[in-house]
Amino acid sequence: MMLVRLLRSALAPAIDYALPPRCPGCGAIVAADDAFCLTCWSGMRFLGLPCCARCGVPFDHDMGADALCGACLADPPPFDSARAVLAYGDVARTVALRLKYGRRLGLARLIARHMARHIPLDAGERALIVPVPLHRWRLWWRGFNQSALIADHLSRLSGLPVDKLALSRIRRTQPLRGMNPKMRANAVKGAFALEPGHDFKGRSILLIDDIHTSGATAAACARTLKRGGAASVHLLCWARVLPLSDAAIDKVAPSPNFADI
Repeated sequence: MMLVRLLRSALAPAIDYALPPRCPGCGAIVAADDAFCLTCWSGMRFLGLPCCARCGVPFDHDMGADALCGACLADPPPFDSARAVLAYGDVARTVALRLKYGRRLGLARLIARHMARHIPLDAGERALIVPVPLHRWRLWWRGFNQSALIADHLSRLSGLPVDKLALSRIRRTQPLRGMNPKMRANAVKGAFALEPGHDFKGRSILLIDDIHTSGATAAACARTLKRGGAASVHLLCWARVLPLSDAAIDKVAPSPNFADI
């Protein structure tokens, strides 16, 4: 191990010269791996407090740790909390698409590092990381589940166990773009199931996804997990679309230009 470390240290300058670290958002040369350039960093809106204790939508001012937004007061979602690193924007979109469609698998580690700070402090020792699953045909076509890759890295960073097989998508669903909230909920109804032999009773589940749009997929997963005995479900995402309009949600997943990613 000592020899390997010495070799890495000796070769690092040559590797950095030949393959310099680049900004995950725009590709500009930066000082270190996984670092964003100043332009991209300045254009990212990081999310955190103050926010709705349930869905995580940001508040303009502090309303207390347990304050809920109007939507959650009127119709609470089945997950107990939802947090995202960034508001959905150009940089967040580019990173997500480069991971999902551009096969930049190393970006899963970057995303997990930023998501780690949003792990609930009261998750407890029996917390379990569970990624939102893909249908087997989509998994076969893509070759990987980006949420599962993020979950693996988050497990290594946090020390919490991950179960990538417990929750499955048993029915193919159409893309949710262009659907209103009711249509989205109907589209994912009955799409998820628990595999036998996995114990959720009394456990706190950290549900991992890349993008939080309408919350319909997360809600369907949370209902399934709670039917299996989960005590709580906390959604963790890379980015979320702030609830300004359905038009904003519809822009989340355009057909990617593979030449750009």
